[in-house]
Amino acid sequence: MMSVSELAQVLFTSALQASEDPTPEQVRVAIEGRLRSCHADLADCAACVAQEAGDHPETYATRMRWALSMAGRVDPAAFALAAA
Repeated sequence: MMSVSELAQVLFTSALQASEDPTPEQVRVAIEGRLRSCHADLADCAACVAQEAGDHPETYATRMRWALSMAGRVDPAAFALAAA
């Protein structure tokens, strides 16, 4: 099972935006889509997060807080197979 922190990293790298005021279902779909596109490689997502933090430090903290908040609204058990 993936942790909320791992889910947030995956969500952070997705195209979903806070301004869309996404539902938990939209968050789940965005995470699933991103996991598929990176072949469930969490290191790839972590690298993208690090790149964004370096490229856009002024927006990194706000987006990560949003991603953590939204990741906390989805059931991590739904992603158990994706992390395996």
